[in-house]
Amino acid sequence: MTPDQPNPDLLEEGAELALDPREAEGLDEENHFKKDYVRTVRDALDAGETDQVYGLVESLHPADIADLFELLDPDERPALARAISDLMGSEVIAELNDWVREDLVEQLPAGTVADIAEQLDTDDAVAMLEDLDEDDQQAVLAEMEPEDRAAIESALSYPEESAGRLMSRDFVAVPEHMTVGDLIDFLREGHDLANEFWEVFIVDARHHPLGTCALSWILRTPRHIALTDVMKRDQTLIPVTMDQEEVALRFQKYALISAAVVDDAGRLVGQITVDDVVHIIQEEAGEDVLLLSGAGDGDINEPIRLTIQTRLTWLVVNLGTAIVAASVVGLFQGAIAKFALLAVLMPIVSGMGGNAGTQTLAVIVRAIATNQLTSSNTWRMIGREFRIASANGLALGAMIGTGVALLYGNPLLGAVIATAMLINNLVAGLAGILVPLTLDKARVDPAVSSAVFVTMATDVMGFFSFLGLAVLSGLTG
Repeated sequence: MTPDQPNPDLLEEGAELALDPREAEGLDEENHFKKDYVRTVRDALDAGETDQVYGLVESLHPADIADLFELLDPDERPALARAISDLMGSEVIAELNDWVREDLVEQLPAGTVADIAEQLDTDDAVAMLEDLDEDDQQAVLAEMEPEDRAAIESALSYPEESAGRLMSRDFVAVPEHMTVGDLIDFLREGHDLANEFWEVFIVDARHHPLGTCALSWILRTPRHIALTDVMKRDQTLIPVTMDQEEVALRFQKYALISAAVVDDAGRLVGQITVDDVVHIIQEEAGEDVLLLSGAGDGDINEPIRLTIQTRLTWLVVNLGTAIVAASVVGLFQGAIAKFALLAVLMPIVSGMGGNAGTQTLAVIVRAIATNQLTSSNTWRMIGREFRIASANGLALGAMIGTGVALLYGNPLLGAVIATAMLINNLVAGLAGILVPLTLDKARVDPAVSSAVFVTMATDVMGFFSFLGLAVLSGLTG
């Protein structure tokens, strides 16, 4: 064998080392756990083979461990947590799904939960504790160090889904009299600084933020330069009570990496970073889509009882609106009995109107959520949607009217359904914009309730316009 030729024995011995690391961890090319891997973990848990479970999980990334918990049944998760107890660090807890984390935390001793919370950033610790019962929450807080407990209690005092809950209290702030050299020395010598930060906040004697200095500026500026000469004075300040959705919009609009959070007196109390906001953007976007359908959180880990309760509530409301629409049809049952073809065609008008209304509604709810639709452009949006509804109604009406006239040899019936289609599309367009706007003005989340009212409007008007025009035109004799 020549030196350039590989030794097949060595290749065979090293074959296992040549495997893709993710393959060895039970993950496929799409970063999903393989069925066989999950089944092996389950079997080991059932058999009480904790050493085998630990060996299977030990090499996983904390985010992957969190995903593994979600794939297991609720009654299997505590056994996994016990088997890998020393791997259940703050990084794993922070990555867990909210429902899974709440279920696990409730089964852990208060002291263990307190130890985990103290390792977490304030915002992650708050997310872990805020859903606990009051008694359990107080028991955990009692086990924590006074400083950590005070920070979490302060965060919990703010409204849910506000900047005060979202912010981290780990930030770097220095007085305005420092030079760049002073700051560099402070950063090098400081022992209680935040683990990760991208900019330093400059504050006055009252702890009001005056500006920020990016780390890149600090490293590239001569030591003798005063911070007030190089700091960025134009900054986006986030009030502690601002809703997290508005916070996300500020980050998106101004391309922020981090932002200072201030209290009612204008004092710097925390910071929000872009990694927190990415999570909020994803959460809020998914929430609005699910609320439009009345599906609640839509989380597959949500307890079945809560899912049934949420969905059934909106299904009952929809049942009521369906009864209203059916009562309109009942007004014309005599006409339908004389001309049965009306019963065949009327669902087309209401169904197409419902689809058109849903399209408009989705656009408007998104525009409201992203601040694209404001009082300054409301009438322009109403006019825009009216023109769109008119064009769509004319096009659909022409198609269905021509088809019905040719198929049934009845031009009058074709004209009636074409006109009804135009009318219902106009109603759908106007309802799709006016309903969410009205609810938003009444400070009701338009994503929650709009779909019910828009669907009712298009069903009622679809049936009424088609059947009413049929009677007025003399189709029913």
